[in-house]
Amino acid sequence: MEPTLAPFDELLQWLPAHRVHWSEQKRQAHASDETEDLAFMPDVVVEPENVEEVSAVMSWAHRHGIPVTAAGARTGLSGGALPVFGGIALSMLRMNRIVAIDTLNHQAVVEPGVITEELSNAAAQHGLMYAVDPASRGTCTIGGNVAENSGGPRAVKYGVTKDWILNLEVVLADGTVIETGANTLKNSTGYNLTQLMVGSEGTLGIVTKATLKLLPLPRHQALMLVPFTSAENACAAVAAIFQAGAMPSALEFMERDAILLAQQFTGVTEPALGPDDAAHLLVEVDGFVPEDLLPQCERILPVLEKHGAGEVLFAESAAEKDALWFLRRRVGEAVKAASTYKEEDTVVPRGELPRLLGKVKQLGETYGFRSVCYGHAGDGNLHINILRDDLDEAIWNERLPQAIRELFAEVVRLGGTLSGEHGIGYVQKNYMDLACNPAQLAVMRSIKDALDPKGILNPGKVFPDAG
Repeated sequence: MEPTLAPFDELLQWLPAHRVHWSEQKRQAHASDETEDLAFMPDVVVEPENVEEVSAVMSWAHRHGIPVTAAGARTGLSGGALPVFGGIALSMLRMNRIVAIDTLNHQAVVEPGVITEELSNAAAQHGLMYAVDPASRGTCTIGGNVAENSGGPRAVKYGVTKDWILNLEVVLADGTVIETGANTLKNSTGYNLTQLMVGSEGTLGIVTKATLKLLPLPRHQALMLVPFTSAENACAAVAAIFQAGAMPSALEFMERDAILLAQQFTGVTEPALGPDDAAHLLVEVDGFVPEDLLPQCERILPVLEKHGAGEVLFAESAAEKDALWFLRRRVGEAVKAASTYKEEDTVVPRGELPRLLGKVKQLGETYGFRSVCYGHAGDGNLHINILRDDLDEAIWNERLPQAIRELFAEVVRLGGTLSGEHGIGYVQKNYMDLACNPAQLAVMRSIKDALDPKGILNPGKVFPDAG
């Protein structure tokens, strides 16, 4: 996309001056998200407060051919909110109302700037659950979750964002406002535009309202921390747990270095790692009454023993459970604080996790990098963090992309794909040819061209660079 000179001050026709920002400080704040150390400066930051203002901004941008990149809390890890061609950074944080919690129909209507954890807490006050819980749930927004089809630890039982969306209000590239579905549990009326928008990373439209499903809240959980002397055995235990007929509400994997980095970063050293502990599984089951929990644990424990697990630690109090989850949710921040890094969000059928982990370690030996792995093992979703440490510039910039391509090729060979919940965005787009053949990419491009013929919505994302 060619840079375009535009009369940005015309935006003041639709928004007050205190919500249209040209200052370097404000633009710099919207130049990056949590993806590595990348930064792209927008020309202007705009903060709409309602769908009418979003529509007016998009209509103006469409007329002038100006790029628009929607942003929320900017917690993304694939560069989805980076304004790589400048233009407008459209901050949705002022659209942060929980419009309604419908206890009769178990639904919530929310604006995109609502913090995910705030919605979960509001639903819980009514005895209801919104289960999508990314590690950044205390800061990430519903709009960002919709854009990336976010998951989290409890996706293994309750699904990812797409499984909770009934209907979306969306502003299209030319400012047209549509609803994508209906506020019903079933809908076979025409194409499924709702699911088309979920996970489209802001490249097809701007979400301004979402109707979400809620479920009755299971108020009781049992949480087990399970050590293994072999990380591969920990991974192998995952599929076996489901083969035994268990359905944990969370099943997380953390290798030794992930736990150590989280402990160093947070200052929390309990529970202590044993000298031979190579990895841990964090296994949670839930239920509506305490009696629901023990039978589930009894189904899981023999599987863990069969796969060489050490002594299982049961978190009995709420404080103990919170402490274990606190460490798990801080691993990503801990890795980022330890070194420059690249994170790959691979996902494979969960039975292939041991082979995926083995490939990661083999590539590390071949290319000379250290990897730290953790993730949502119950989904087969492994977050692979490649740390730069003291690697020189040539290896990091020239050889590492080759290693990542080899990794993704193996992921696809194992029946998996490039991203489970972080999206493709900017940093993974040039690997899309591994997961999608030319015909698939052509269909995606035709959809993009139909909905955004001028290519102004979050350009430079998802599709591989030409050439």
